[in-house]
Amino acid sequence: MEHLSLFLILSLLATAYPILQACPTNCHCHGGDLQHVICYSAGLTKLPKIPEQTRLLNLQKNFFPVLAPNSFKEMKGLVSLHLQHCQIKEVTSGAFRGLKKLVYLYISHNDISVIGTGAFDELSELTYLYMDHNKILEIPKGLLSPLFNLFIFQMNSNKVREVKAGTFTGAKDLRWLYLADNDITTLHPGSLDEVENLAIFHIDGNQLSTYPLAAVSKLRVVEDFRISRNPIKVIPDTAFQSFGRYMESLSLEHMGLEKFSEKAFAGVTTLKKLNIEGNKLSQLPANAPFSTMQNLTLANNPWHCSCQLAAVRRWMDSSRFRPDATCASPSQYRGQQIRDTGAFRSCKVPTKKSRKGERH
Repeated sequence: MEHLSLFLILSLLATAYPILQACPTNCHCHGGDLQHVICYSAGLTKLPKIPEQTRLLNLQKNFFPVLAPNSFKEMKGLVSLHLQHCQIKEVTSGAFRGLKKLVYLYISHNDISVIGTGAFDELSELTYLYMDHNKILEIPKGLLSPLFNLFIFQMNSNKVREVKAGTFTGAKDLRWLYLADNDITTLHPGSLDEVENLAIFHIDGNQLSTYPLAAVSKLRVVEDFRISRNPIKVIPDTAFQSFGRYMESLSLEHMGLEKFSEKAFAGVTTLKKLNIEGNKLSQLPANAPFSTMQNLTLANNPWHCSCQLAAVRRWMDSSRFRPDATCASPSQYRGQQIRDTGAFRSCKVPTKKSRKGERH
């Protein structure tokens, strides 16, 4: 009898084990112990049951309109979670509670308009957060507070209207911030104070009508700055000074930009790429950093080809890039390319002494 009982127990365990370890219906599983569970477009309306040792769960193109509290609490081993194109409308407070090992979270391309303040509680290891292409109206204060390891925050193509002071409290290690193609009219002073180490900052395609000098002046090491496609007419003095020693790429195209203040480029010493295409510029300031420039995009501006613009021609003559840029005035040079026109023939070349002075 004792042997029979042992045999029955072993038989039950043998039949139960495959059930516990079975790949969810309509899904594909890879790696030992179902470490990667792929349920892409599997017709799911409920979250599948997966073993705790699963590291990657791909649920793209299913239907989960609301992510309720503790939705993933049994999935403690997850490192990467993919929820793109799932028609999610609401992420409640505590939705991702328990995912203490999660590093990658993709909830982009959904219909999220409501996101609970505590939605990201316990995600202390989260490093990459993708929330682009949703309908989010605001980033709730405190939402990112648990995410002290956050490195990339992707929020392009939402409906955010303003960024308030304290928005990024807790996310002190954030390095890449993408806020392009929202409806932002205001970057409040103090809104970027907690993320002063941003290296990439994209806020193009918004509704900023004045340059947000007070907000960006706390940034220290921005290398790639995009603020194009905002209706800003004037770039003020010291616009980039706080991070000018690091900035290598600056995008200011298609803004209706009319003028750079004379000291707009103060402190900018490493700029390699500048795009100012499609604006209303006729001149550039004397301190524009041509000495470091490698790529300059100038087309579709009404350039006034006087000696004040001669530095552009000198840059073209010394560069392998000879970009399109057409004189709009004076009338005798209208329609001529800056790279070919004789408008600068009588302009004096700066002396060596003044060039040395510019570099310091």
